[in-house]
Amino acid sequence: MLKTTRYIILFWLTLGLSGCDDSPQIHHHSSLHFGTLIDITLYDVSSEKADLAFTTLDNNFAYLHQAWSPWEKGSLRRANGLIKTQKSFSVGPSVFPLIEKSAELSAKTDGLFNPAIGELINLWEFHKHDDPDIKPPNDIKIKELVAKNPKLSDLKINGIKMRSDNPNVSLNFGAFAKGYAIDLQMQALKDMGINNAIINTGGDLKSIGSHGNRAWSIAIRHPRKNTWLAKIETHNEESVFTSGDYERYYIYKNKRYHHILDPRTGYPTEHTQSVTVLHTDSGLADAAATALFIAGPENWLKIAKRLELKQAMLIDQQGTIHVTPEMHKRLLFNPEIQTTIKTTPEL
Repeated sequence: MLKTTRYIILFWLTLGLSGCDDSPQIHHHSSLHFGTLIDITLYDVSSEKADLAFTTLDNNFAYLHQAWSPWEKGSLRRANGLIKTQKSFSVGPSVFPLIEKSAELSAKTDGLFNPAIGELINLWEFHKHDDPDIKPPNDIKIKELVAKNPKLSDLKINGIKMRSDNPNVSLNFGAFAKGYAIDLQMQALKDMGINNAIINTGGDLKSIGSHGNRAWSIAIRHPRKNTWLAKIETHNEESVFTSGDYERYYIYKNKRYHHILDPRTGYPTEHTQSVTVLHTDSGLADAAATALFIAGPENWLKIAKRLELKQAMLIDQQGTIHVTPEMHKRLLFNPEIQTTIKTTPEL
């Protein structure tokens, strides 16, 4: 049976306001985009400005979801169809930044973050959340797709034109698009003069400013228990992104199959439970969490160094917590949970 969990990261906010008329106002709004619930919290903003902000971001998220979805009728789906022709075509302006920014991140992660494996993602069908008969795909089909080795470097870009000699490239930016969208929408809030806010897309989030005289406080979910593992207070403008094997998975013949696929094997990564990355760049944090998850406890620090990350945490399959020194300083671990923590060398 397919199981889904939505709360990777929970808000820990004390929202009680005094009864004074001049008390700072706090506003909340939720909507469904990118296949997940997006929660927006604004602090010290008028009702009129909050309503305008919520409407603007709803419209923006709806547009980006359509344009960037590999399944909806939009720019990315069009690009995937034209890639198969191996002919040159014009790239939609909404899609080109995704390709450009992702290509650099993919190269730095040795292709562990690989948005070109859309056909492999489709083969596993993790997007079919309600199918009670879902099961792993045929091993032969997996090996065939892996052998075709689709990667972003197969794309040949000349100005706004693009083509690929590898027709098996199929773009899926599920490990980057939400983060990049958050960055764009947070900038839209700042352009409106909003200085204190959180945008949370299904648990991955970015905050700016503070909640009055205290920082925004975020709790990171324990990957195997129905509680929080650690809390962290964000400073100024920061993003907290987590990739976990509990987000989207199903059990088949008593084995867990989750959605974070290793492009080198075509199968779900088996040596990691979750990775959390703290950074100012949401798109980078999103992609990095996936790449570090796939790299696993033996190789994640090498990838973290290439991405110039200082604050990250990995939990391996045995439940051991591997954390960078700067991240460790920021975390308050749940005292009710027994943990084994290994602090890494300075990056």
